[in-house]
Amino acid sequence: MNLNEFGKELQKHRKEQKISQTKLCEDLNISRATLSSLENGRGEIGFRKILQIIDYLGYEFSLKEKSLFPTLEDLRDE
Repeated sequence: MNLNEFGKELQKHRKEQKISQTKLCEDLNISRATLSSLENGRGEIGFRKILQIIDYLGYEFSLKEKSLFPTLEDLRDE
């Protein structure tokens, strides 16, 4: 997953929960411009802030081994 894909996932989950950028930013004390840049794959923010956003949306961070082969989801998305 690259930064653009990550940002789109965050945006998707935020919108599914009907949380505005303004509300999330106020609650987590980040600028709306920073969040917008992250959601559009253009900006980078600290890892702790990313963890706060993920937690706020009800998710957790985890690592998985990178596969040498595309997943069914990867193939479907192409």
